[in-house]
Amino acid sequence: MSVVFTDETRERAREIIARYPADRSRSALLPLLHLVQAEEGYVSPSGVAFCAEVLGLNKAQVGAVATFYTMYKRKPTGDFLVSVCTNTMCNVLGGQEVYDTLAEHLGVGHDETTADGTITLEHAECLAACDYGPVMTVNYDFFDGVDASTAVGVVDELRAGGRPMPTRGARLCTLKEMAVQLAGFADERDGAVADGGPGEPTLRGLRLAQQHGVSVPGFDPNTPIRSKAEADKAAAEAKAKAEAAKPAPVEASTAPVKGGDGASAPTGAAGVAGPAKPAEATGPAKPAEASGSTTRDVKAPDDKSPQVRTAETRQPDADTAVPDAPGTKVPTDRTGTAPEAGDARSAEAAGVAANAPAGDGKPAGDEAGAQERNLTEAKAGTDADGAGPADANETGAQK
Repeated sequence: MSVVFTDETRERAREIIARYPADRSRSALLPLLHLVQAEEGYVSPSGVAFCAEVLGLNKAQVGAVATFYTMYKRKPTGDFLVSVCTNTMCNVLGGQEVYDTLAEHLGVGHDETTADGTITLEHAECLAACDYGPVMTVNYDFFDGVDASTAVGVVDELRAGGRPMPTRGARLCTLKEMAVQLAGFADERDGAVADGGPGEPTLRGLRLAQQHGVSVPGFDPNTPIRSKAEADKAAAEAKAKAEAAKPAPVEASTAPVKGGDGASAPTGAAGVAGPAKPAEATGPAKPAEASGSTTRDVKAPDDKSPQVRTAETRQPDADTAVPDAPGTKVPTDRTGTAPEAGDARSAEAAGVAANAPAGDGKPAGDEAGAQERNLTEAKAGTDADGAGPADANETGAQK
C-alpha cells in the first residue's frame, strides 16, 4: 500500500534539495531519507520511491543507501529507540548484562519492538563513549554509567509516558521528532535545545595535564585565530622577506687577465690580478647529490605482470635502466661491466617458469597431487595412522 506524503513533507523536500547545487541534487538523499522516516517512523518502500521521484534516481540507488546506514530503519520502529553498547569496553563494565536484562524485561530481542509500539531495543557495537561505559542511548541521547536497574527504570518511565532526562544533552524526543532534526530542521519544542558541559571522564586528561604541568610548548590560549586572508598576507610577506635576504649572485669574469709576462693570471673578486691561492686540502671528491631525474621513465608493456614489473624496477636491464633515476642502479659485475641486456630477461623468465601463478582454487605453492592425496585419505575414512574420518580431514588439511 503506497503512502501519500503530506504537503509539508513535500515542501520540506524541496527546501532540502535547494540547499545543494542544481547538478548535485542527489547529495540531498541522506536528509531526505531522514525526512520520510520522520513521517512514517521508518524508511518504507513508499519512502524509497518518494526520494527516487524527487531526485530523479531509480529506487535501487536509493535503496542501496538506505540499507547501508543503520540509522535508517527498514521496518516500523517504536517511538523510542533504546541502544545498548555491548562492545569491548562497555561489555567489560557490564553492558551485556544491561542488554540481557532489558531484553527479558521488555520481552523483545535485537531490533524488535514492544507490543505497544513504544520501545525498539537494539544492541550497538559502539556508541563512542567508552569513558562513560556502560552506556545506552535513547534516540541517540546518552545515558552514561548505567546498570541493569537504572536501565529498566528508564524504559519503564518511557512506557509510562515520561521523558527521563539524559545524562548529557537536551530533553528526549521521539524518533520521528529526532528524524526531523537530522533532516536539518530546528526543533521548536520547549527544552529541545540545551547546553551541557563536558563530563568528568572527558576532562580527566586535562586535569592530569594541569596537575603535572604538561602543556604544548609555546602555546598561548589568547592567540587570536587569523582569517585566511590574514594568513595568506603573512605568508606572502614572509616569502618576500626571505627572497630579499638572499645574497646577490656574483658574476665571474669570463675574460682572463693578462699578467706582466703575457700569461693568464688569476683574478680576484673585482677582476684584478692577484696572487694565486693554494688549493685547499680536501678529501676524495664526493658524488653530486641526486636532485631528481628528468629522464622520461621507461614504461613497462601492459602485458607484464606486477611481479615482473617489480623485478625490473629492482634489477633493471642495462638497456632499459635509467642510470640517474632515484632508487635504481645499473647492475655490474666485479669488473665493472654492465651485464648483457638478455641476462636479466633470462633470469626473469626462469623465475616466472619456476613460480607458476596461483589459480582461483588454491594458494600459490600447493601441488594438485597433495590435494588429491588428502581428499582420497579423507574419503577412505582413515590415514596411515588409523585416524577416523574427522581426524583424516584434519590431517589432510595439515598436510
